[in-house]
Amino acid sequence: MRYNGGLVGAKNTTTSNAASGIWSLKNAQVERGANVWPIFGAGIAGYFGGGSAVGAGLLASIDKLTFSTQTKSTLSATLTTAVSENAAMANSGVAGYFAGGYDVSATLSRIDKITFPADTKSTLSATLSVAMIDFTGMANSGVAGYFGAAFINNAPNSRIDKITFSTDSRTTLSATLTAPTYGASGAANTGTAGYFAGGAIQPGPITRIDKITFSSDSKSTLSATLSTARNYHVSLENYTTAAYFTAAGASYNQIDKLTFSTETISTLSAVVTATKNAGGNASDSKIAGYIAGGYNLSDVRTSAIEKLTFSGETVSVLSATLTYAPGFLAGMADSGLL
Repeated sequence: MRYNGGLVGAKNTTTSNAASGIWSLKNAQVERGANVWPIFGAGIAGYFGGGSAVGAGLLASIDKLTFSTQTKSTLSATLTTAVSENAAMANSGVAGYFAGGYDVSATLSRIDKITFPADTKSTLSATLSVAMIDFTGMANSGVAGYFGAAFINNAPNSRIDKITFSTDSRTTLSATLTAPTYGASGAANTGTAGYFAGGAIQPGPITRIDKITFSSDSKSTLSATLSTARNYHVSLENYTTAAYFTAAGASYNQIDKLTFSTETISTLSAVVTATKNAGGNASDSKIAGYIAGGYNLSDVRTSAIEKLTFSGETVSVLSATLTYAPGFLAGMADSGLL
């Protein structure tokens, strides 16, 4: 038996994402056993942009974490202006989007686009429906991305903006969050639904999880809730299996898991150790999620990158770090074509 390992070529060659040439089943099994055969669903890289760092101020730089080597580089492309309290999401395998936030002059409605794999930046003609800060993004990869749970005109807001990937155009859903909310965290079960979890309403943090069903762009509210009220927390996604939400607050380091099939919440035995909240997030679909920057358990801004391995639900800290130690940055990932 013989089959194509990926791109057909004259020489059998493996990388993290392709196996060129024509391979016998036996040879492919040998390569897989040596951990050099590409894993279906393995991602490419995470991107962390913007934020505010002590000594550096607002940031326009974008750090890239290559998943296969777990090394950090900095893109030559930058955000249009230095910005903090922005949000991001990605059409995996195609492009990522950094939206909103504030720079030295104003709160922004701008949307910058990073095209994969060239890592070039362009700015959409479409904008958010209004300037937003302290909000979150999630995406139905291949179809559309969503931004919501924003602080708008000095108050929490319930609107949800939608970016249709095929046209890079923006609409605003008729559905809204249950209540005006800011500082929530967004995660998606690709092809099915997205979730806005936690955040804060006036007067404080909440445990609520709102669900946006992608087929109808309708909103419902789960009976399950986060184990503790939180805002400015970070979310990670294990493709169509589960989402994970870190805690926030000086004494909290737990990680909640939302199992998509049952829409139930459990709390992991593993805890975060180097990062906590107001950081960037990126998920290597089916493999691991990464929390970068933000504040550590001592409420000090950090450059650490922490990894949650999905298979064993264990936490580790990478030797690679961000270029700066920013808070209130945004993150997204190219996990390949999902």
